[in-house]
Amino acid sequence: MTQLNPRQKQAVHYIDGPCLVLAGAGSGKTSVITRKIAYLIEECQIAARNIAALTFTNKAAREMKERATKLVKGSAAKGLTVSTFHNLGLNIIRREYRALGFKPGFSIFDSEDARALLKELMLKDGDLDTDLLDLTQHQISNWKNDQVVPGTALSKAESEGEQRMAIVYERYNQALRAYNAVDFDDLILVPVQLFAENADVLAHWQKKIRYLLVDEYQDTNNAQYLLVKQLIGDRGSLTVVGDDDQSIYAWRGARPENMSQLKVDFPSLEVIKLEQNYRSTQRILKTANHLIANNPHEFEKTLWSDKSIGEPIRIIQCSNEEAEAERVANEIVAQKLQRQAKFHDFAVLYRSNHQARLVELKLQHHQIPYAMSGGTSFFARTEIKDVMAYLRLVINPDDDNAFLRIINTPRRQIGTSTLEALGRYATEREISLFTACDELGLQSHIPEKPLERVKRFCHWILKISERSETDEAMPAIREMVDDIDYEAWLHQNASSSKVAERRMENVYYLLDSIGKMLNPEDPAREPSSLKDAISKLVLMDLLDRQEEEETLDQVQMLTLHASKGLEFPHVFIVGLEEEILPHRNSIEDENIEEERRLAYVGITRAQRSLTLLLANKRKQYGEVIETSESRFLAELPEGDVEREGFGQSTPENNQKKGQETLSNLMAMFDDDPN
Repeated sequence: MTQLNPRQKQAVHYIDGPCLVLAGAGSGKTSVITRKIAYLIEECQIAARNIAALTFTNKAAREMKERATKLVKGSAAKGLTVSTFHNLGLNIIRREYRALGFKPGFSIFDSEDARALLKELMLKDGDLDTDLLDLTQHQISNWKNDQVVPGTALSKAESEGEQRMAIVYERYNQALRAYNAVDFDDLILVPVQLFAENADVLAHWQKKIRYLLVDEYQDTNNAQYLLVKQLIGDRGSLTVVGDDDQSIYAWRGARPENMSQLKVDFPSLEVIKLEQNYRSTQRILKTANHLIANNPHEFEKTLWSDKSIGEPIRIIQCSNEEAEAERVANEIVAQKLQRQAKFHDFAVLYRSNHQARLVELKLQHHQIPYAMSGGTSFFARTEIKDVMAYLRLVINPDDDNAFLRIINTPRRQIGTSTLEALGRYATEREISLFTACDELGLQSHIPEKPLERVKRFCHWILKISERSETDEAMPAIREMVDDIDYEAWLHQNASSSKVAERRMENVYYLLDSIGKMLNPEDPAREPSSLKDAISKLVLMDLLDRQEEEETLDQVQMLTLHASKGLEFPHVFIVGLEEEILPHRNSIEDENIEEERRLAYVGITRAQRSLTLLLANKRKQYGEVIETSESRFLAELPEGDVEREGFGQSTPENNQKKGQETLSNLMAMFDDDPN
């Protein structure tokens, strides 16, 4: 506790009622949450198994749990729940599956599985527009987050398009139920509905969770807020930590107004502000405060720091987007030398992924190592998920999720009505979909032809499964990929032949990796079974990515959204132009406040230096257009920024600038004792 400032200590010790910790960027909120967990266990005598802390990413939950556990003596932290909202929802459904009418081992559809099911349902009406499919999926997600059931969605539909979407929503939910499955949004929606309808189940969970802590509270949606309210009831044993100035996920359903709603639902709410920032220089914070002051606020706060005043904020206007990217690369090379820094001390942030391409090319040209955040993991690729689903079913025929993913990939003329009938039958009998396929009773539920196709598929999987348990496992797997003619399927569904070929190369790479594990080249290594090989591959992928993140010296390239929660000594933000930041859609929707919060998040990532860049001209849709600078630049404190390239770019100025850089570099080498 001696390491905490007075406000942090107050937040840790306050347990007399519901508490909102308004935690500004870089104000040490994780320390407050982890120390409060320790305080509740050691000083307030609340058993760890009766405490739950919720956040939004597995990584954040893992780090929080590790830090809290280290603060608690002995094994007193055993049983502590630190998880994402969705993991808590999943645990509730797992425990209460009977009350919910599920059978054990229900499937969870990720966004891609859900999209494939929606596509199947919507194709029945003829050709399907991809944009309409995406819009429908987004609308269904919004309905679920707002607790709107299909019947209500249909009765409130204001257009024919909305009516059609509401009907698809109903069919989609019926199909999920028949498949004994839930989607990502159901992990919150289903527990909320269960608690609303079953007082005994709610009482059990309220007894289990005696104290609840919520991180990043400004990112909660309507359903998550209701779940928190239900679990707390009238007790008020709640601490939420958040920052309304960092609410940047409205497009994902987040409602920053949930923070204001707390005051309405909990009149005795104690608000504690954490305003001391431990990350950035005073100038960076002054710039951030100036910018965000242009947004309306329910809770006022001003970040401050006892660090030095720091360097001025640099705003650089370049002639075009290529010059902007070139300038970023040159600045990184020069500053790395001048500051004696590492590449990983630098971050390049942008509003949209397409802005990264040019910067990436320039970094490559200058041989600057870089890492792009948000890249697709090998095992998250569609083709790998497909083939892995086949392999999962081969080693475990009771894997319903794998069964549903591949039964029609490639197409086998097995429609959703057949699969729903199969799902209902399996649920009634409390058996897996695969096992149900071979039962005589199924004949009275599914017509002869589709039943024959389903049985043919299952018998084929069984043959491969039998062979995979012998020394013929690898030939059986390769034969399986040939049998389904997966390469032709990729060519049918890819945007080009090149894309299809690249995806097939990924599949071959996966098969080769499995082959090496089944038959290692190194005689000292034990051969793996197919089951072990698949488990090891997933684990290897996760560990490799973790290791890369931790050890490589690379410039970090990421979107402003992905940068939230991170910090870097030196930050470059590119594209400070109208229609980029703020984004064109936000200008049209009059949602400038969220874009301003996004710019604020970017600024507050910087610890020591911040450089903002924009282009005078930019190519869009094949033509070069004149740009106008972002309105946010006019909202920064003039005395703390240095502008370059705004009309004062003369040969004399450029020569002077170059001479200064050269002199600085020469001075560094003169000071070098070697």
